[in-house]
Amino acid sequence: MRRNLLFVLAVVASLALPRVARAEPVVLKIGTLAPPDSPWGQVFKVWKKGVEDRSGGSLQLQFFWNAQQGDESAMVGKIRTGQLDGAAITAIGLGQIYKQVLVLQLPGLYRDWSKLDNARNSMKATFDTEFEKQGFKVLGWGDVGRAHVMSKGFAVKTPADMKHKNTYYIAGDPVGPVMFSLIGDVTPKQVSVTEILPGLTNGTINVVVAPSLAAEQLQWAARLDNINSAVGGVGIGALVFSSAKIKALPADAQALLLETGKLAGDALTTRIRREDDAAYARLAGRMTKYDPNPAEQAEWMKLFADTRAKLRGTVFNAQVFDDAVKFSQ
Repeated sequence: MRRNLLFVLAVVASLALPRVARAEPVVLKIGTLAPPDSPWGQVFKVWKKGVEDRSGGSLQLQFFWNAQQGDESAMVGKIRTGQLDGAAITAIGLGQIYKQVLVLQLPGLYRDWSKLDNARNSMKATFDTEFEKQGFKVLGWGDVGRAHVMSKGFAVKTPADMKHKNTYYIAGDPVGPVMFSLIGDVTPKQVSVTEILPGLTNGTINVVVAPSLAAEQLQWAARLDNINSAVGGVGIGALVFSSAKIKALPADAQALLLETGKLAGDALTTRIRREDDAAYARLAGRMTKYDPNPAEQAEWMKLFADTRAKLRGTVFNAQVFDDAVKFSQ
């Protein structure tokens, strides 16, 4: 792990770019939900050091950890108003900029990384264009992990096991409410990410659908004791910046930020996928793991397919939806 981080730092430091030299440093303010010592935080620290070393301190990255700048919706709003220059966000924040990007998290569509890579690479030009129209630039894409259902005090073997349980969906998520409505007898709460831990602590939430690594890092996993081994989908993320802020930088600083931002995104993609697998192994070893049988798996896949059908042409543009399905094959 240390060798990987040092390698990224070495690549950042050796970029064949002119050295930036200015009297007054430019400080870019970046928000994130991630803790500073998390895998995300460790990559960001390497990125920060590489940028500052390569620029001789003329370009600096200032990170605000642990949702210090609010949840992802708040961070996106602050980028729009100039209070932040960028943020590391997941699908919830990305959806605040361009909702169609959430097709990459359609339930049951992508359950392995190769299919996600194919779809995201194939649709990247469209996403980049739409983000630019909204005043945002994606420096690098990253991932959060593969989602599992986790619960407290009971196993969730089939969708019906979530009936009358304390479920939730995150504000801004257009998929969760539709899926829960199809299960029936489920009244999910709308919450922000920062409200999930208190909910798990006081018992007002007892079912979580999330990647294993995120559940560990946000301290949710310690309050859960059952996990379903089936993967329901993937969690995506990206490093986004204000396009206007980037364009206002001198050309050499722009080049440095864009090059190193892509390197940071690539490093996150590789590392987070590996660490999410390791986190799942830890949780599966500590929690009661349930492996759904073929009939139960079929119930989940029917729920996912029915959810996707309701979202096509309503929440998601039919063409974007059909492209996402095509590239998942």
